Amino acid sequence: MKYVRNAWYVAAWSQDLPEDKPVAVSILGEPIVLWRSAQAVVALEDRCVHRLAPLSLGRCEKKNLRCMYHGFLYDSTGQVIEIPGQPAIPPKARARKYPAVERHSWIWVWMGDPAYADESLIPPAVGFDEPDWILGNGYLDYAAEAELINDNLLDFSHLSYVHANSFGAPPAFADERPKLTVLPRGVRFERWLVGTHGPVGSRTEQVVDGWSAYDFLIPGVLLMWSGSFPSGTAQQCGFERPDYSRAIAGVTFTSQAVTPTADRAARYFFSWGPHRSHGDEKLRDVLMGVAAMAFAEDKTMIEAQQRIIDRTPEVRILPTGHDRGVMIFSQLVAKRVREEQSRATPT
Repeated sequence: MKYVRNAWYVAAWSQDLPEDKPVAVSILGEPIVLWRSAQAVVALEDRCVHRLAPLSLGRCEKKNLRCMYHGFLYDSTGQVIEIPGQPAIPPKARARKYPAVERHSWIWVWMGDPAYADESLIPPAVGFDEPDWILGNGYLDYAAEAELINDNLLDFSHLSYVHANSFGAPPAFADERPKLTVLPRGVRFERWLVGTHGPVGSRTEQVVDGWSAYDFLIPGVLLMWSGSFPSGTAQQCGFERPDYSRAIAGVTFTSQAVTPTADRAARYFFSWGPHRSHGDEKLRDVLMGVAAMAFAEDKTMIEAQQRIIDRTPEVRILPTGHDRGVMIFSQLVAKRVREEQSRATPT
């Protein structure tokens, strides 16, 4: 599979990177070590320049990282600054450094040309430091291509079938197509569900109009808002985006990110929870329990799909109307991959 490189990939949750210990991750098949140098997060190639030992088995020493095989000491730029028993340090004694940023409770790593590492391209997720939201979080490792997980998140018609036991979306959900808007780096999905009793975890006695909208952005980040509104709100809004101050229940936010870790392997990060005005820690825990069930259902289906694909000599699919978002996003990715390849090709 071909993925965009000039993009910010989620490497880890901030809370999973200790102050004094390096952590190994993999993105696009490249081994990376994350560690904290003073207040900054550093991402280096997870290979010592000496004998290729993993730096993730190293030791943090103030602002530096020491390889615990033969003692090479690296600074936050990736430069070796100490070689035991050898005063002279070759200029080429340097590990590749990746641009890394800690934001929205995630650690983001830029996998492409550092010259294009624009922090304004980091998707505007919601982190645990946002006082208005009460969020839970987790991640799953998939034995499947990240592209298949992206496809799943770009077509919610599967909710009526894969998640019949968790989210409980009725068959009618799959009959309705959301409004799609093409964004510079992704696709926006917007949907009204008229005459419901609210989303799972926030069911109401009264009939409401449910609204949900999400952006799915390169390289594979979903940002979704939901809410329940008084019956008739959808029509009053002309079936466009509502004013969230009018919501009566069920206002939640979820961030999800898909990171290719290797060939046919990916890590799926997620958070979910209510707005403080519409829920508490108890509701957050209910939502996370539902999420654990639902995302396990996705994992079972997608990993099985990958096994079938691997056994299929000529892979062909039969697109439907619900695949429009998948196709738009795939075209956006393909366009950027071509642009990256053309920049890398000597003229």
